[in-house]
Amino acid sequence: MLTNKSFVKKTRKGSIVKVVREHYLRDDIWCGSQACSQCKHQDPILHNSPVIESDLCKFTHYLLPDTNVVLHQIDVLEDSIIKNVIILQTVQQEVKHRSLPNYRRLKDIITNRDKKFYVFTNEHHRETFTDRNPGETANDYNDRVIRQAAKWYNSHLKAVTQDKAGIKVVLLTNDRANKEKAQQEGLLVYTVHEYVKSLVGKPELVDRLAQLAQEEHVNKKKDQDITVDGGKKVLFPEHLHAGQIQSGIKSGRYKQGAFQASRENYREAYINVHGEEKQVFIKGLANQNRGVDGDVVAIEILPEDQWTCPSSLMATDESKKEEDAEKDLENDDEKAKAVPAEKKGEVLPTGRVVGIIKRNWRPYCGVLQPSSISGTTRHLFMAAERKIPKIRIETRQAESLMGNRIIVSIDSWPRTSRYPLGHFVRKLGGIGDKDTENEVLLLEHDVPHQTFSETVLSFLPKMPWCITKEDETVREDLRWIDVASVDPPGCTDIDDALHCRDLENGNLEVGVHIADVSHFIRPGNALDEEASSRGTTVYLCDKRIDMVPDLLSSNLCSLRGGEERLAFSCIWELTHTADIVKTRFCKSIIKSRAAFTYEEAQMKIDDKSQNDALSKSLRGLNKLAKILKQQRLDNGALVLASAEVRFDVDSETHDPIDVIQKQLRETNSMVEEFMLLANISVAMKIQEEFPQCALLRRHPSPAPSSYEPVIKAALAKGVKLEVDSGHALATSLDKAVLEGEPYFNRLLRMMTTRCMTQALYFSCGTLPEEEYLHYGLATPIYTHFTSPIRRYSDVIVHRMLAVAINADKSYPDLLEKMKIQTLCNNLNYRHRMAQYAGRASVNLHTQIFFKDKVLDEEGYVLFVRRNAVQIFIPKYGLEGTLFLKPEGAPNQKSVFQYNEEEITQVAGNVTLRMFDPVIVQVSSERSNIQHTRLRLRLVKPIVPGFSVAPKDTSDVEPPTKKQKTR
Repeated sequence: MLTNKSFVKKTRKGSIVKVVREHYLRDDIWCGSQACSQCKHQDPILHNSPVIESDLCKFTHYLLPDTNVVLHQIDVLEDSIIKNVIILQTVQQEVKHRSLPNYRRLKDIITNRDKKFYVFTNEHHRETFTDRNPGETANDYNDRVIRQAAKWYNSHLKAVTQDKAGIKVVLLTNDRANKEKAQQEGLLVYTVHEYVKSLVGKPELVDRLAQLAQEEHVNKKKDQDITVDGGKKVLFPEHLHAGQIQSGIKSGRYKQGAFQASRENYREAYINVHGEEKQVFIKGLANQNRGVDGDVVAIEILPEDQWTCPSSLMATDESKKEEDAEKDLENDDEKAKAVPAEKKGEVLPTGRVVGIIKRNWRPYCGVLQPSSISGTTRHLFMAAERKIPKIRIETRQAESLMGNRIIVSIDSWPRTSRYPLGHFVRKLGGIGDKDTENEVLLLEHDVPHQTFSETVLSFLPKMPWCITKEDETVREDLRWIDVASVDPPGCTDIDDALHCRDLENGNLEVGVHIADVSHFIRPGNALDEEASSRGTTVYLCDKRIDMVPDLLSSNLCSLRGGEERLAFSCIWELTHTADIVKTRFCKSIIKSRAAFTYEEAQMKIDDKSQNDALSKSLRGLNKLAKILKQQRLDNGALVLASAEVRFDVDSETHDPIDVIQKQLRETNSMVEEFMLLANISVAMKIQEEFPQCALLRRHPSPAPSSYEPVIKAALAKGVKLEVDSGHALATSLDKAVLEGEPYFNRLLRMMTTRCMTQALYFSCGTLPEEEYLHYGLATPIYTHFTSPIRRYSDVIVHRMLAVAINADKSYPDLLEKMKIQTLCNNLNYRHRMAQYAGRASVNLHTQIFFKDKVLDEEGYVLFVRRNAVQIFIPKYGLEGTLFLKPEGAPNQKSVFQYNEEEITQVAGNVTLRMFDPVIVQVSSERSNIQHTRLRLRLVKPIVPGFSVAPKDTSDVEPPTKKQKTR
């Protein structure tokens, strides 16, 4: 059956055209019920699809939720007790349009056969299709379509079963008007809350119901007090409607940007406005107006006389009781206005949030805050991420949830509430349990860590696997070359190997051989889509979250010693002064002679008695690498610093028993130089072949203003930093050496690193060529080619390079710059989250290491705040905050005085400034159930009434030796 719809429309050029849309309808679409033999026999292809059951206990029924139920109550639908659900095509499409995250969750539920969710294509069924009435709103039309489908299901099931099964279809809706119309039409209809509360078998499911704010009717009372119906006081300004926001942005009155909450002061936030160098500063909770970190908001810039700058005070909301927090918000405007008179720092453009364009809320991990009221069901939830405000939830399980990590979702944030409203999702495990804490940090950093599905695994090569005759025909056989890999200890995902040999003409041949992952992962299949979604392998202190299944990452794609492997090779002919004579690329077959650690390779280079082929190859590589590095530095490449440590762990408990600084050797630099050279060579080749869509990596030049804090700190030490160019910065950093302060230069480089922007993947057709620059490496073009086992960007680059050398076929997505850019956006996000997760893992293991320890350690002042100083402790590569208030007396005046001009803290004849060495006592502070942190107490310099006595370690026995694993 065919239905037509025709209409006229105006094209961009102004002409009028007639458009005819054809819509095909059928009468043989399966209803999905096992009780219906009629539909099942009509469509045998669907016979093995997931179906909704008919053998139910007591009250036999199917659920049919409307769009808003799926959007807002997805946590309830995910529960194991909710089964036999009909998802209409109309609902599924609307959910996809309004919320991609919820759409993906819905797809996961549908593919879970145990859940018995069935998608009914109601818009192509003759009995359930209906046209939109003239003047009918989209919402009213969708509601009518859903009611029509529910009505058909009830009559259809009654007819095909002769009402023997007694199956009913229950429409779930929280829309009052839709419910009333459904009742008038004789449908069985409930709100989600009514239905869930009727499930006596699982009363705790009530906790997972979303708390949605009701429409607020505002009343004004005397003395300008504003309340809503019910007597609640309005605490926040009203958000503008979408139309007002759009017209305001178009006129320039408002700006759009991403809301970024401050970690150090809950009263402050920043808005990253696209295309503008400086962030817009938001001061005060009222001006934040219910923005949550990650939201896209509309802001209004305040008059210049109200501009201010961030406070140097570190402030958190954790210790406040709810009633204190409400009062705190009432006085917020006055506090925000008082700051400009006090502050003398750099004034930033300051604004206020006037509306929310897009909420980016997600499930949050954290703990319940103990309530002072016994027996209450209302509780406050504290998220593990400090940027997230407390969330008010209702739960009847508070007693069993105390002391556990839980997940909570935000549902709404009414104007009358100091905190957003949310609901409990699930319990993770006990606070402090390492597995639970690892789960928390993975969830908080949005790291996909579920096991690979059977569908994904089905695209792996069948075992046993071997190199075929076809492979040998289309690849260059390099198994005769002495190739070796050099990696960290314990590395199993070895994706690069090197060789260096003499040529007859006196030059050298150097090869970088990279695992050919793209041979095993073909475009568009489930394995490729999973790798694309994950984006990168995530390395934690005690585990690795692979981007691709272990069969590839640790076996078939790992260039293990003595194993024949498929590779993608970049081979140069170089002079002895490291000048490139010729570059070529090829798909190859290699056989690595050995898999060295950095230390083993260094020993082989240094031992002059060893003159075998591998030793000579490593020495040649090392010599060339030193020349290449000097050439980069002469061009203005930066040598920056970061604190990297590794943990030795107990083989039984897996707890850290020692923290060791990572040692860098010449071999680290040797591998790095040739990986950089390969990446640059490949970038030039793919940009030549794909001038509009090559996947490249850039590092934008930092704004000179971003260096101001470190320039000021360096000047206080008599060192002048030049930041006009990368070359000038590199030169001034090399000269920044102070006699008697051996750690000064490293600290300066660390702080300089923090002033820079992040490197980003991009599609080259989206930017002018002058913006391709990689600032840190001082190269005009760069990409990632050398780690395809752990980075999906490299897989795409491999595919592009293969097309460029006629080793593989192209495909449509590879030629669309906007699709490549969309992919790059995801890769940038995944890469950033992986970095944060790695740092969080180091922090977690550091907390475990200090659990029962009190140690005096040498540190350096990194930053000076109004009420604290941040200390860097090199031995453990960690930072901690030394608060300057007397311990146990937060209201007592500090012995330190903050000098804002010189950014110092002064107590008597003791002055603390950036870069100063100190001795601090380090221990684990566990009074806060949410954020276990390191407590620092000043030992030296000695400040009367503030410093603590040095810890006497003379009677401490050395730790017993246990078997260690890295």
